[in-house]
Amino acid sequence: MARIPPVPLDELPPALADAVAKGLANRMLSSPVPVQVWAHRPDIAQAWLAALETMHLHGVLDARLRELVRLRIAAITTCKACQVARKNDDVSEEDISCLGSDDPRFSPTEQVALRYAELFAGDYLSIDYSIFKRLGEHFTAAEIVELNMFCALMLAGGRMTYVQQAYEE
Repeated sequence: MARIPPVPLDELPPALADAVAKGLANRMLSSPVPVQVWAHRPDIAQAWLAALETMHLHGVLDARLRELVRLRIAAITTCKACQVARKNDDVSEEDISCLGSDDPRFSPTEQVALRYAELFAGDYLSIDYSIFKRLGEHFTAAEIVELNMFCALMLAGGRMTYVQQAYEE
């Protein structure tokens, strides 16, 4: 049960209700519950969703790579809602069972992104210029910026959802 009462869906402001419906339809959201909790601050909730939607629908990163990164961070944050959600069909259950930056099933680009996500979520003090040099061997500056922002949103969102217990049981 959520630690902050979710705002009922029929009480969401129209713009936020539309954003939730769109997010559920395009699989950006797997559940409305976190947004229903955030809806106590509807303008901030809508801004968060807008940032997620931009990356989800118009991102410069490959959708499979984003999903691998999201799931790796979910494993680190231990957010059950995040771990069970599936946002992209290009990631198999077999991929998830081996989800780590050192697994040879992943391309070199995916391995670098997964390593970055692991460090970002678990050992951010280890991120140095050599990590960014490796990222630069696989990604453009715009892609690195998006990877950074995506990792930040996934880490914060996962921890926030976990702490608020804002998920369906």
